Amino acid sequence: MKVQDNMTKVKETLHAPSDLEMKEFTIGQNNHMCGLVCIDGLVDKDLIYDKVLKNIQLFMMDTKDYDSAKSIVTELENQVVTVTTVTASGKLDEIVQAILSGDTVLFVEDASEALIIGSKGWENRAISEPVTEAVVRGPRNGFTENLRTNMMQLRRQIRDPNLHFDSIIVGRRSKKEAVISYIGGIADPKVVEEFKYRIESIDIDEVLETGYIEQWIEDSFLSPFPQLQNTERPDRVAGSLLQGYVAVLLDGTPFALYGPSTLATTIQSPEDYYERWEIATLLRVVRYGAAFLATFLPAIYIALVSFHPGLIPSKLAFSIASTREGVPFPAVIEAFMMEITLELLREAGLRLPKPIGQTIGIVGGLVIGEAAVSAGIISPIMVIVVAITAISSFALPAYNLGISLRIIRFPIMVMSATFGLYGLIIAYIIINIHVANLKSFGVPYSTPFAPSLYSDWKDLVLRAPLTMLTKRPKMVNAQNTRRMDKGESSK
Repeated sequence: MKVQDNMTKVKETLHAPSDLEMKEFTIGQNNHMCGLVCIDGLVDKDLIYDKVLKNIQLFMMDTKDYDSAKSIVTELENQVVTVTTVTASGKLDEIVQAILSGDTVLFVEDASEALIIGSKGWENRAISEPVTEAVVRGPRNGFTENLRTNMMQLRRQIRDPNLHFDSIIVGRRSKKEAVISYIGGIADPKVVEEFKYRIESIDIDEVLETGYIEQWIEDSFLSPFPQLQNTERPDRVAGSLLQGYVAVLLDGTPFALYGPSTLATTIQSPEDYYERWEIATLLRVVRYGAAFLATFLPAIYIALVSFHPGLIPSKLAFSIASTREGVPFPAVIEAFMMEITLELLREAGLRLPKPIGQTIGIVGGLVIGEAAVSAGIISPIMVIVVAITAISSFALPAYNLGISLRIIRFPIMVMSATFGLYGLIIAYIIINIHVANLKSFGVPYSTPFAPSLYSDWKDLVLRAPLTMLTKRPKMVNAQNTRRMDKGESSK
C-alpha cells in the first residue's frame, strides 16, 4: 500500500491531532518512498534522529537497487535502525496503539508491514522521597509515574532472576499498562493467577490510577476495610514480594498495590524490620493501642458518661461532671460536633496548599476548640477525647486503614449512645464477625489471629529477632517457606 495512504489512515484514525508529526522521504536508487509517524512529546527526538533518521540518511546514499519493499523493511529492521526494540506489524490498530504509546512508526512504499520503533521519551518526574509515607529509617526513594522506572527500582532491591513482571493492558480507552510482579518459586501460583484473572476482567473505559484496580479486584466492595495495600515505597513492595505477596504496578501513578492483605499487615511498617526487635515490638504495641483508641474511645466516653457513670472512679466522675456543667448538649451530640469539625479541618488541610493546610489544621483546631469551650458549647474533656482519637488515627502507618476506622467510628458512637456499653460490645462483636468472614484473595482477613497460625505470631504484635524469623508467613502459602536455611529450597 502507498505510504501516503497509510499515513492518511493513521491521521484519520487519530482525528488529525495537532501534535501528530509526519515526515516523508525516499530510500535507495529507485527512490522508494518512506514515511515516519510519531506524536510530539511522547517520543525521544534525539533517539529518533541519532538512531533512525541519521542512519537512514546514510542508507539513502547507498546506490543498491532493492527488488522489493520487503527487502527494504528487512534491511531497515536488521541493519539500519539501531534501536533496541524494533518490531514489524501490518495491523492498523497495533500501529495506532504504538503511536499513542510513544513509539515511532516507519512506513515503506508497497510494504505489507510497518516498523514499530521503540522511542518512548516523555518528561518524567525525578525519583524523590515518598510524599504520603514518612521515612524514619530506610531508603528515601519513592515510586514515580514512570512504570519502567518503578520496575527498575524493584530490580535494584531484588536481584533475583525469578522476579517476574507480567504485563496486562487495562482500560478500553486509556489502554494503560499494568504489571503484576511476583517472585517465581515463592509466590503462590494460585494467587498469581487470581490476580491476573481479576485484572484481565476489568471492563471499563479508563484506569487512571491503581485505585481503579483496587476497587475492581477486591473481594468485598461493601467492606470499609482495605483488602489491598497501597504504597509509594519500593522497599515496602520488595519486602512483600520476598515474603510471597503479589504486587501490581500501573503506568502513570507512583502508587503500587500488593496483597493478599490482612488486618495485621496494615498495622506493620517497613521500619519494623530496620530497627532492633525490642523497638519494633514496642512500636507495634503502640499502633495496636492507637487503632483501638481511634475506633472506640469516643464511644467509650459516650457510654460511660451517658449510661454508666458508676463505672468511672469517683474523683474522675466529679471532675468530668464539673467540666460538663452548663454544656447544653448530651455527650453524643458533643462528640458528633467535634468529630465532624475535625473531619472538615482534615479535608481542608489536604486540599489547601501545603504551608497553608498545615496552618489551618493546627490553628483551626486550637481556635475552634478553645472558642467552643469558652462558649460553653463543648466540655474540655470532650476536646481531649477527640484530640487523642485524632492523634491515634495518625499513628497508623496505613492511611487507608485510618480512614476505615474513621468510617466505622460513627456507627459505633450511635450504638453506644443508644444502648450504652451493651451497644458498644454489640458493635465490637459485629466488627469481629465481619473481619473474620472477610477475605483477601482467599486469605481470611483476621489471619493469623483466626485462623490461628502460631508460627506467624513471631511477626505479629511481637516482632521476634530477625535470626528467629526463618520462615515466610504461612498465610500467604508461599511455595518456598524457608528464608534463611540455604540447605532447604522447599517445604
